[in-house]
Amino acid sequence: MLNFACDYLDAAHPKVLEALCANNFVKTGCYDEAGSDCFCNAARDKIRAACGVPDAEVRFLSGGTQTNKVVISTMLKSWQGVVAAKTGHIAVHEAGAIEASGHKVIEIAERQGKISAEDVDAVFAAWEGDGNRLHMVEPGMVYITQPTEYGTLYTLEELTALSEVCRRRGAPLYVDGARLFYGLGSKTNDVTLGDLARLADVFYIGGTKCGTLFGEAVVFPKAGTVPGFFTLMKQYGAMLAKSKVLGIQFDALFTDDLGLELGRHAVREADRIRAALTEKGYDVVFGSTTNQIFVRLTNEAAERLDKVVLTSFWERTDAQHVVRRIATSWSTDPKDVDALIAAL
Repeated sequence: MLNFACDYLDAAHPKVLEALCANNFVKTGCYDEAGSDCFCNAARDKIRAACGVPDAEVRFLSGGTQTNKVVISTMLKSWQGVVAAKTGHIAVHEAGAIEASGHKVIEIAERQGKISAEDVDAVFAAWEGDGNRLHMVEPGMVYITQPTEYGTLYTLEELTALSEVCRRRGAPLYVDGARLFYGLGSKTNDVTLGDLARLADVFYIGGTKCGTLFGEAVVFPKAGTVPGFFTLMKQYGAMLAKSKVLGIQFDALFTDDLGLELGRHAVREADRIRAALTEKGYDVVFGSTTNQIFVRLTNEAAERLDKVVLTSFWERTDAQHVVRRIATSWSTDPKDVDALIAAL
């Protein structure tokens, strides 16, 4: 049975595993406390260089939901909420983690997973113009993902417009980069790590979905953005005592552009599937140009496909049609793509 259900089916890229094994018995500081972990320091320096921000604060956390909860809840004041697409990961797929921290997710309409600067600005304007605003949750932050939940990408123009609104409104812009390498690997992408460092107040580079066993790298272009962030990571349960496990993995991802290479591989294979689906008359939806492909199927077509390949349920559009997600990854075997195309 072919399996294209998600992009984190396999453990880790061989170069990541090799680096972990090679350094398994090297003694270094724990918790990455006060720069005591040489592996985290090496990875941190490579990330800073890739982002073009030599003084950035880079922290390594255990997973995506933990990262979102720690970053958002520590950057918001207690009476504030975070603006996000109604399809955004924090709004749908994190089991209310943000709300559990005491902050409201202020959902707004999206178009192919993306929110616009105009709509974001309208949220702030509505709050400021409301005579009852002192009784209301104040929008205090804007959250987006790059790529979005639909595999689409913010253009540099769109990201710049969002950044300008956020800075004019005094609200930080946070970019969830769980699949960032797949975005960077897309032929349609025009946003670089340097652009993110310039336009966002905080973003993270995902490892879990792109070549590592687990882990995410949070980048604050301006160090000290969140005072005490190290301690807050521990308070929220997102810190690993064996910090070198994260440092080694991200050092490998940022050596010889491995992460970017993996992202490009996944997108190349996804592009092959997209082209085949289109050629064979399938209804490819949402406009993704990254590693996620969404196809609208009749119930009968979905049942037929289920016999040969595992995909993810996305949504039901009506009683007779369902949207399924096909996801490639850093580890997708081109032969499996050949077999999937033959089975379509």
